[in-house]
Amino acid sequence: MKKRIRIKDIAAQAGVSSGTVDRILHNRGNVSEKARAAVEKVLNQVGYKPNIHLSGLSLKKTYEIVISTPHASHGEYWEAIHNGIQEAIDQHESIHIKTTYLTYDQYNIYSCQNVFTQILIMEPDAVIIGPTFKDETIDLAKKLSDKGIPFTFVDSMVEGTSPLAFFSANHYICGYLMCKLLKSLIPETSDIAILQAIRIGDQSANTSILRRKGAYDYLTETNFGNRIHHIQFSVYEAHRNEEMMREFFTAHPNVKGVIVLNSRGNVVANFLEQNNINDIKLVGVDLTKPNIAALKNGRISFLIDQNPDYQGYIAMKTLLEFLILQARPKVENYMPLNIVTKETIDLQLEFNFLKKI
Repeated sequence: MKKRIRIKDIAAQAGVSSGTVDRILHNRGNVSEKARAAVEKVLNQVGYKPNIHLSGLSLKKTYEIVISTPHASHGEYWEAIHNGIQEAIDQHESIHIKTTYLTYDQYNIYSCQNVFTQILIMEPDAVIIGPTFKDETIDLAKKLSDKGIPFTFVDSMVEGTSPLAFFSANHYICGYLMCKLLKSLIPETSDIAILQAIRIGDQSANTSILRRKGAYDYLTETNFGNRIHHIQFSVYEAHRNEEMMREFFTAHPNVKGVIVLNSRGNVVANFLEQNNINDIKLVGVDLTKPNIAALKNGRISFLIDQNPDYQGYIAMKTLLEFLILQARPKVENYMPLNIVTKETIDLQLEFNFLKKI
């Protein structure tokens, strides 16, 4: 059995008092740089891992953490991220954590602006951000940094910011991969369509921008010589989407493949199903309940899973370890991208991250 490393053992090896070691471990009081360097050297040598639960209790502090993401509907992508965050909180139940969820409409830039203003007024201990609008996120991140409030990103990284860490799929690779998969499904002479959402404020989501670039770069690299069309849909005018898609596919009969840049692949899948269109292939992203149904009935050929539950879990765990132990994490953390088909979806769900822990 491995011998337990005690504070007094670390103190003896570092040539300092046990009280000095305790102050360094819990980030309390003034400690000379020489003493801190000696203790940290010993900690690294012995592989000391402080108990985050006991450390939290000893501080007797309540940590106020704000989670700001798009609204989380049941069975949708953002709910999975919230589930992961809650799992991390549940695992650290001995630590006093006050969480406030401030969610916004991801299709409305003004909703996002209002929520970000609330965060700055609250001045919490830390923030988890699920960014959609780039400029608004950069502004919030700068103001949080100026106030000394640590924050992590889930879902995507935003250039021009300095998060404690981010946990995200590589959206450029995601778009690249989506086009690569789609191209393998359709005739060489076919056109391709790219679908994305219309947003109030006329600004594309950060993730969609990156995926679109990846998709275009793949098509350029492979000398795709056919036409690339764009389809826009509105979450506010669902009745218009069917009319818009009917007009589009009637006007562009050579489109035999569609990629959907966000989690709404089921919108196109449902249209194809209802209109008995069987010669158009579809590649989407995220294991939402509607997308899974479309995958199982064959209307979606591939879905890309971004591991949102693990993103949420590790983002919260990282913040807690930083707040309590001052543990500096790796900043850049990309999640694996899983290619899921109707043949593999049940296993993918069975071995979901939250079911394994």
